[in-house]
Amino acid sequence: MSWRSARFGAAASPRRCRSTTMGTPTTLTSFGPGKVILLGEHAAVYGYPVLAAPLSWGVTAHGFPGRRCELRIPPQVRGAGRKLLAAAFDRAASACGRPKVSVAVESDLPVSMGLGSSAALSVACARLLLQAAGKSAGAREVVRVAGEMEREFHGRPSGVDHTCSAFGKLILFRKKPGSRASIRAIESRRPVRILVTLVGRRSPTRETVAALKERQARWPARYRRLFREVGRVADEGASAVAQGDVNALGDAMNVNQGLLSGLGLSSDAIDQMVHRLRRMGALGAKLTGAGGDGGAVIGLFLEPEPAMARLTREGIRCFSSHVAGPRAL
Repeated sequence: MSWRSARFGAAASPRRCRSTTMGTPTTLTSFGPGKVILLGEHAAVYGYPVLAAPLSWGVTAHGFPGRRCELRIPPQVRGAGRKLLAAAFDRAASACGRPKVSVAVESDLPVSMGLGSSAALSVACARLLLQAAGKSAGAREVVRVAGEMEREFHGRPSGVDHTCSAFGKLILFRKKPGSRASIRAIESRRPVRILVTLVGRRSPTRETVAALKERQARWPARYRRLFREVGRVADEGASAVAQGDVNALGDAMNVNQGLLSGLGLSSDAIDQMVHRLRRMGALGAKLTGAGGDGGAVIGLFLEPEPAMARLTREGIRCFSSHVAGPRAL
């Protein structure tokens, strides 16, 4: 569902929603950040906590007065992808009362890499539609409307991606079966900065999830222990962030990568980049997102710029992002 090629370089600051007037008419602009899972991939599905952070990169939606509520889908999006995008937007438009606004979107976020591109799109559209309808565009309302789009995209998403994007801050997310999600914002005393590297295309998330479920069903006790430990590491990482202990957060990321590998979610390409980032000074490094045979690897750095410059010179696609804490000490 790519509507624009990703740009790589210095990250932009997160945006929410604003209106601008250039004569008439008034236009609306909203932003939905992408996300990374710092700790806890796949744990949310089984009721364990996940530590998720918004990226500085994401999707921007622009709204213009129109005769009806519509999404301007770029011509390069065709076939099933076009129908899916239209159906998802229609659900969000219905949830907002179909305000008469024409919406165009642009993205600087790589798609299909485990960085929450569909959630960022959903949040950007939801926030803009709510404002166009004159309704509250608070985080929980945005989560509700964006969730309509995410369910169209993914069927039964865990909810962590669009919730993190809507709140725009580091959160510890947990949703036990049959209960409402628990969302706790995690404040950091120190800057938390990561380097996001792309290691190649990955298999569809549904295939990775299906294979994991098959293994979990075959050896339930073993996989239950692993998921429980993933959840504990996410809790420990959240405590480390709150205490300003980035070294402890980095260690939790390294342990989480080992658990994800044990769950069969890593690959040679991912492992090579993980070890390379650690050699380049990362306090911790791991895959982020569904994993499998490609996607994204993140490294926690005090100063990611030297590593980013070196990898960029070598033709490796990467970008840095501030995900929590003050922007300067």
